[in-house]
Amino acid sequence: MPSPQLLEEYSQFFRLLSEPARLQLLCLLAQGPLDVASLIEATGFSQSHVSRQLGQLQRAGLVSCVREGVRMIYSADNDLVNDLCSLVQNRLRQRLEAQLQQLQSA
Repeated sequence: MPSPQLLEEYSQFFRLLSEPARLQLLCLLAQGPLDVASLIEATGFSQSHVSRQLGQLQRAGLVSCVREGVRMIYSADNDLVNDLCSLVQNRLRQRLEAQLQQLQSA
């Protein structure tokens, strides 16, 4: 059984992923590195909102950034992001298939 401290860390990590804006940014960054201006254009979010969400993702180790001149280029930890997305997609697929089977047998 995980310790209470570890359970709190798990909880914080899942809370981080529960924000749709952060998920949208992660999906965009999983496709390749982007700067803040490109993320703003792709999402329609304000600069402050994008920067705040990126900061939280960076502190969690899900994204990293490098400076190119005056621009900050962000990229996702693709292995981790892809693993997380695959786990969620598989679980959702299983759930939907089970619901479909229930409907078909009714």
